[in-house]
Order: sequence, then structure tokens, then C-alpha cells
Amino acid sequence: MPEHDPSPEVMSQLVQSIRDPAILMLDPHGVVLSWNAGAERITGYTAGEAVGAHFSLSYPPAGVAAGDPARALAAAASGGRWEEECWRVRKDGTRFWAGVAITALRDAAGALRGFGEVTHDLTTHRTPTGPPGEREVLGARLAQAQERERRRIASGVHDDTIQSMVAVGMRLRSWGASLPAEQAATVRALDDDVNAAVLRLRDLAFALRPPAEGLVDSLAGYLERAMPAAGLTYELRHDLDAEPPGETVLAVYRICQEALTNVRRHAAARHVTVTLRSLGAGVHVRVRDDGAGLSPAATEPGHFGLIEMRERAETAGGWWTILGPPGAGTTVEFWIPTPPPARHT
Repeated sequence: MPEHDPSPEVMSQLVQSIRDPAILMLDPHGVVLSWNAGAERITGYTAGEAVGAHFSLSYPPAGVAAGDPARALAAAASGGRWEEECWRVRKDGTRFWAGVAITALRDAAGALRGFGEVTHDLTTHRTPTGPPGEREVLGARLAQAQERERRRIASGVHDDTIQSMVAVGMRLRSWGASLPAEQAATVRALDDDVNAAVLRLRDLAFALRPPAEGLVDSLAGYLERAMPAAGLTYELRHDLDAEPPGETVLAVYRICQEALTNVRRHAAARHVTVTLRSLGAGVHVRVRDDGAGLSPAATEPGHFGLIEMRERAETAGGWWTILGPPGAGTTVEFWIPTPPPARHT
């Protein structure tokens, strides 16, 4: 029986019908030439939306700004093939962990004709399905120790330091009432300084206080207290399938708290939106403001607030990113996994 090789049309139809993995063809500049059913399923973009667009449409904005798509193509063109595991973005803005391989396609003369990309959605491989590992256990213990220390400091500030300073203020006012006008003015100025310090300490005690019961209630309470005092309007959107466990609530709350503190102090913003939703086996969060964007100083390697947010997310087994083009506001985005229920034996 004679053998028949499949025609190019049949092979193209076969590739286009494959639902896993994503398979796409690119021209030498990274423009999408073909986009199969797998690419549609994984990214949410239809072929009509993707063909003719640059393949960076599925890269995180921070990666595009950093030049990651161009570096991937250059590496594939130079070495023949380029592979990595990285975060990519779906059409709806959610992220997925992708295994990507890009192969340079050359003609018989060696001229570059384009690229082939194969992408697998590996998100489920990063989802915790078994007992927590050593890093997660240590991270949880560290977070618990930090919260105990925060609670101890908050209690000391509220019950001791603030009360002592309030008493000092009362004595200053009493003393000033019996002094001549010139000395009384000096004492009133000292009293004003004491009152301002008391207000700052109360803000510190509030910031150190552990979250309330429930993630939404905790963030709503923080926003209600902190944002109007800074002249900011706010919106809290949430679509959670269920209340996350305590360790997840704590991680999300503290990262949001740090992000919102940055908005209050540095963003020159008028409005901030916090969005919570269930995604996979975890909580996906965006904190977006309409301010000035990131300053160069904010993105320097030693910026403590950014380091703390990223490390808290990664220690919990999640991820964290920030994007803030000048004049276009800043978006902090992160995902914290929900630990599986404890197994009873």
C-alpha cells in the first residue's frame, strides 16, 4: 500500500485544532502569523485578535517594558532555540505560569524566516496540592512571629507610650494656664507638638494592629480609616469564592497595607482601587492608584517597601509585581495561594 505524506493544508489544520499546547508562528519581528486552538484556550485571545499583533500581547506589562520579548527572540535567533518558565498574562489580565519554547525557523540558505513558539500552561504545577514544604512552613512561622511582635509593640505603644504623652499634654495645658502670655505661648507650642506625636503614634498602633476577622472586613476597615485621612477616595471590589484561611488573609492584608501606605505617602493620587478575587487555589489582588507612577528612586534595588511586599508574597508561595509608568498611576498585583486543608490521620 503506497504511503502518502499529509499535505501542508492537513498539517496546518491539525496544528490549529490542537488544544494543548499553544502553538503559534511568528514573523522575524515577532508578529503573530498563526494562532491555534490551544493558544486561544490558554490566553483567551482569539485568532482574529492575535494574528497580526505582536506576540508580546501575552507578556506582563512589566516584562514588555523591560524588553523581555525582544530578548527572547534574539536568544532564539542566536542559539536556535530558547526556553524558559515565566509568568504570562491572559486577555482578562490574570496570570498563568508558562513553559515556553521558541525555535528559530530558517530557510535552506540560513536566512531567518520567523519563529515557532510552543507554550504550555503550567499553573497547576505551581498550585500547592500536598502538605506544605519546608519553605512554606518556615515562612508561616516567621509571619506568625512577626505578627506577635507587631501585636506586642502596638499594645505597648497604645497602653504605655500614648497614655504617658497624653498625661504630659494635660500637664502642659494646666501649667500654661498659670503663666504669663509669652511663656504660655511657648508651652502651647510644646503641647501642640505632643498632640501631633500622639496622633502619629496612634496611626502607628493602628498600622501594627492585626487584621480583623475576614479579609474583606479587614481591608474595608483599613481603607475607611487610612484613605480619607490622606485625602484619597477608594473602592474595594471583591469576588471571593470563600473566606481564605488565616495565613492567606494575613499575607494579603499586610501586602495591601504596604501598597496602600506607599499610595498615601508617595503616589500623589486622588483615588485607589483594591480588587480581590479567587483565582486557581488562591487570592489574586490588584491595588491601583491614579497617581504619578513610580519614581526612579522607588524602583532602586534597596527600596525596603517593595522588597518586603515581594518577599512576603514569594515566601507564601505566590508572586508579586509592580508597574507604574510615569504619569499613569501605579498597579501592584500579586497572588497568594490558599494552603490545602490540614490532613488528619
